Amino acid sequence: MPFTRQMLLLQIGVLALVVGLGFALVAWQLDRTLKREYERHALAVARTVAVDPLLARGVVAHDQPAVQSIAVRAQQATDALFVVVTDGHGIRLAHPNPAEIGKKVSTSPDAALSGHEVANIERGTLGLSARGKVPLRTADGTIVGEVSVGFDANDISSALLQLLARTALFSGGALLLGVAGSALLARLLKRRTFGLEPADLAELVREREAVLYAVSDGVVAVDVDGRVTMANSEAQRLLDDSVQRGRLLSELDLPPRLHAVVAAPGEAVAVSGNRVLVVKHRSVERDGTPLGSVLTLLDRTEIEQLTDELHAVRLMTEALRAQRHEFANRLHTVHGLLQTAGLEDASEYLAALIGAPELGRLGDDDAVASATIRAFLAGKAAEAAEVGVRLSLSDTSWLPHKLVAPVEVITVLGNLVNNAIEAASGSTRRPAEVVVDLLADGTDLVLSVSNTGDGLAPDRVEAIFVEGVSSRGPGRGLGLPITQQTAAALGGDVRVTNAGGNGWTVLSARLPGVLAVRSPKEAEA
Repeated sequence: MPFTRQMLLLQIGVLALVVGLGFALVAWQLDRTLKREYERHALAVARTVAVDPLLARGVVAHDQPAVQSIAVRAQQATDALFVVVTDGHGIRLAHPNPAEIGKKVSTSPDAALSGHEVANIERGTLGLSARGKVPLRTADGTIVGEVSVGFDANDISSALLQLLARTALFSGGALLLGVAGSALLARLLKRRTFGLEPADLAELVREREAVLYAVSDGVVAVDVDGRVTMANSEAQRLLDDSVQRGRLLSELDLPPRLHAVVAAPGEAVAVSGNRVLVVKHRSVERDGTPLGSVLTLLDRTEIEQLTDELHAVRLMTEALRAQRHEFANRLHTVHGLLQTAGLEDASEYLAALIGAPELGRLGDDDAVASATIRAFLAGKAAEAAEVGVRLSLSDTSWLPHKLVAPVEVITVLGNLVNNAIEAASGSTRRPAEVVVDLLADGTDLVLSVSNTGDGLAPDRVEAIFVEGVSSRGPGRGLGLPITQQTAAALGGDVRVTNAGGNGWTVLSARLPGVLAVRSPKEAEA
């Protein structure tokens, strides 16, 4: 049997039990109340009859017809079953049945004749009745008899049945209303759970936990109101535990790009801390009913770093290939000059080669000990030459140590150099130049990259480090934020030391602890 039907039947059973018990309790209470009210009514009528002075005088004088007349009038006026009057010995002087007059009453008159009032339900010569008995007193208070008034018990039963009929009608209506409410609740529950049984829901929960916490991607679930309903451990790690369940996603401290992709389903690249994330936002529906949306987060930081390294290697390879062809061409030229033109022409050609612009100190092992940096700068110099920019290493550069964090250094240096080459090539100033300055300060690397670009406006000096801010069109603005976050992760920083304008634009960085400590032997050498 489906769970919703089980729940409906159980609720109906509980409602029927509660209504039945309530009806029984009400019936019992009504029966007691009606009997008590009839007893009180009988006692009140008896008191009223007993206070008539003519009745007491008639009993004292044994004027039976007068006593009977008063009793009959009282019985007719109150619709009582009987009004019985006795003398001081319990002998009837008035009774609805004349044949009973002169006989002793069927129920004990002792309590009333001793001065007490009695209200109860008893069976007498006229059947079961609710009766009240009071003493009959003269003007001076002397008890001379008893007045007994009774009402038929069948009247109590009739009144009780009428009240119970109304109560049953109300209880039946309440039961029907409860059944209708239970049926509506069962239907609503079935619709809310999409017709799934509890076992199915439990299995879905187990599957969800197994899937969401086993996948390597971050997953954040959002309801139709934009509140976070679930975030797996990978999502918490990638977003630095900034996602709390029950909070509006728009109120969380998330990267601007991530907020932008939340506003409209799609895909974007965002920077969170020192991580590069690919964020995908998809809406979720079932049978045309929107259920919310899901954010998936993919960490692309390592891929970006490997891509940068591969790009540097590719640039170096292309530069070496170009230099190899150029070198072969020059050798062939020198060989031809020696064979045909003589030593003077060959010497002139060689002098021209020596005076031609070269990579200069980019290949000097004494100035820059790191082969990684030399290779990177060599490749970048060839790339910059293709766009009309001359990349050079400053004469004051001094970096005699190896790198212990080459990935981070190349990430920072590469983004600064790329930015400088683009700025210099896009400027109208000529010659277009980029100068790199590297200096070792203990184990810290202090570097600066200068370019002859158009400079930075004062209001953009801080904005260039904000994700997504770029003057080169949409989809840009990630390089410098990544540079700053990478430097910050090392305990360093990146800043604009000269905004340019009428001079060079300079961006500097300090990267603590990225250089290897030299041994004493290396220092002496």
